[in-house]
Amino acid sequence: METFYWLLFGGLAAVVAALELSKTGRDRSVTSAAFNSFKNNYLLVYSLMMAGDWLQGPYVYYLYTTYGYDKGDIGRLFIAGFGSSMLFGTIVGSLADKQGRKRASVTYCISYILSCITKHSPQYKVLMLGRILGGIATSLLFSAFESWLVAEHNKRGFEPRWLSITFSKAIFFGNGLVAIVSGLFANLLTDNLGFGPVAPFDAAACFLAIGMAVILSTWTENYGDPSESKDLLTQFKVAASAISSDEKIALLGAIQSLFEGSMYTFVFLWTPALSPNDEDIPHGFIFATFMLSSMLGSSTASRLLARAVPKVESYMQLVFSIAAFTLLLPVITNSLIAPSTVKGGGISFGGCIQLFGFCTFEACVGIFWPSIMKMRSQYIPEEARSTIMNFFRIPLNIFVCVVLYNVSAFPMTVMFGMCSVFLFLAAILQRRLMTVAEIHRSKSQDWSSLKERDDEAEPLNI
Repeated sequence: METFYWLLFGGLAAVVAALELSKTGRDRSVTSAAFNSFKNNYLLVYSLMMAGDWLQGPYVYYLYTTYGYDKGDIGRLFIAGFGSSMLFGTIVGSLADKQGRKRASVTYCISYILSCITKHSPQYKVLMLGRILGGIATSLLFSAFESWLVAEHNKRGFEPRWLSITFSKAIFFGNGLVAIVSGLFANLLTDNLGFGPVAPFDAAACFLAIGMAVILSTWTENYGDPSESKDLLTQFKVAASAISSDEKIALLGAIQSLFEGSMYTFVFLWTPALSPNDEDIPHGFIFATFMLSSMLGSSTASRLLARAVPKVESYMQLVFSIAAFTLLLPVITNSLIAPSTVKGGGISFGGCIQLFGFCTFEACVGIFWPSIMKMRSQYIPEEARSTIMNFFRIPLNIFVCVVLYNVSAFPMTVMFGMCSVFLFLAAILQRRLMTVAEIHRSKSQDWSSLKERDDEAEPLNI
């Protein structure tokens, strides 16, 4: 393996370690023992859930190829997953608000375990069913758990600012450390121990089953609006009304869709971008490096969220702008550096520049997750939280399906340029969100001051 990869990985690891070890009292919040116990329980569950997800990622495509399916067949399977998330995600999100977030979290475990079991069959219809179940599970993963956490945090009377601690730690461990270990463990099972490409899916099912047992034994149930008078259609109307009547929620949804759409497009494009001439690149090691970069971002976010200034609405403008520039790098390098015509070999100079930029993008992803969670906890109403969060995923899933369907129709530079434009647009919308939030905050403070003066005013003696 080339020295460049080790230097990049080692440098990132050193920076992450330095950030974590150098945290001062200003970067930490004094919390209670009850909160720490609650936080650690959630982190255990979230890490198990993410292990079940990350273990599958590196070998999904490869497993399908071992069953003899070509790129078109595999593309349709992936589209089925995102389409399922789009079609059924909002329904299961609404059911989570009405029937309970704990039940929805257990449903996630069951759906994903069943999806893992389908990987043992080479039959296309069975694999398609697995992708549909996986799409439903993905919608629950990115809505039910966060909704349960926010509601339970508030119900137990913990400080609102402590929520940011749980968010940043969840991303640091679940989307960083667990992802790295899961990738290495999947590689160990498949290649080193020779259990084959279906082994990571069996391991994922085991972790999901353990997590489900922890949820059933330690979590209490909470709801959005359990009113019997509100059916599923009414829940949709409430969520749609909240989005259309509150500009902050609409902006937040647009920002999330733009960023996540670009992120999922990047997931499909980074491999051909770094090896346009079939260069020999260590995919697993690069994946681990990306996850380490994400840990760097989440560690940075934990510092930012622990402080009153800068506010999350402010610094995210810079994060989106940096992310936009990093995904513009493939366009820039391809125009300034003559592409190699030699097949195979090591990564090119332009590829090294792009890899560094991609690591920076992953650091932005690490900052994005806890920050968007923080903003969602502030702006999304509790009674329809899961429903609204899954509404946000509808344009995201449409976008990803369109990209997957046309991934061979456009040059990579066009796709990366499109993602860069989307991220710049997200930065502009983030600026608007900050302005609207400040106006709303100012009006609320003026109203509170006026009410206090009215309450303090002595009655007139007539």
